[in-house]
Amino acid sequence: MPSPTPPSGSPRELTRLEAVVDRAAHRLLQGKPQHGPRAVLIECAVFLLKQAWACIFGALLLVAIVAARLWYPDDAPLARNDALTIAAILIQIGMLAFRLESGRELWVIILFHVTGTVMELFKTDVGSWSYGGDGLLRIGAVPLFSGFMYAAVGSYMVRVYRLHDLRFTRYPRVWMTTVVAALIYVNFFSHHYIWDLRWILLAAVALLWGRTMMFFRVWRATLRVPLLLVFAGVALFIWIAENIATWGGAWLYPNQEAGWELVSPQKLVAWFLLMIISVVMVTWVYPPTGPRDRDPARDPVPDRSPDAVRP
Repeated sequence: MPSPTPPSGSPRELTRLEAVVDRAAHRLLQGKPQHGPRAVLIECAVFLLKQAWACIFGALLLVAIVAARLWYPDDAPLARNDALTIAAILIQIGMLAFRLESGRELWVIILFHVTGTVMELFKTDVGSWSYGGDGLLRIGAVPLFSGFMYAAVGSYMVRVYRLHDLRFTRYPRVWMTTVVAALIYVNFFSHHYIWDLRWILLAAVALLWGRTMMFFRVWRATLRVPLLLVFAGVALFIWIAENIATWGGAWLYPNQEAGWELVSPQKLVAWFLLMIISVVMVTWVYPPTGPRDRDPARDPVPDRSPDAVRP
């Protein structure tokens, strides 16, 4: 469920379809209690619906991967990986055709696609993971649907930023976060040849974002949470999705080739660092801003921080 329509001039505009859903949701929720257990349940339900709406690209792609594992025939004339690539393309076309993504968000998603595909080409070449099956729609050993998995992460990041009207206090300067994100991306490649700097990079992330608070609107309530905790939660969510995808045979790690087993929890660190790259890319489209002036009728959590956001 999209968030309430922002004030005129806000860059976080709803798409046409989201505006329709937004108006219907407000008609449904109008007159609901603002306090008590029912109000809390409503806020929780709206939060979960917004998260589901933001995840729609990744969720549909994950459904396609699982469906291909369960029902795609081995003797089909079209290779399974090619079928997944076509499915991913159709999902992306649908996202645009049904106005589920805005044009400016599409550029970030394309950038996710490109950076992810480059990483896939390198990682498969050094044996970090592999893709099974044949197919024509591939670059080297990498089927083209793999780039859409990174695009799905990008789609979630830009959509959740807009749907929850994210705001921040004590956000680090964007040029500094961009430098750290670039170093993280380079380390995904360079650690195969020189020292792995992930722990130093984690310390840099903690230093930069350690004091940053994120404000997000549910429906009436605006809540705040430490941004590092959000990074960790999203990384956990992607790790769970990764386990489903590897079970579905989308790709395999070396320890899974003899039979599927749980992805190592150590991958949580990699996904956490990938979150940093994702967040920084999103800030290039939606520069971080501070909380709105408090509206007592809608925002029960005031901003008591004296620190201004420094984009």
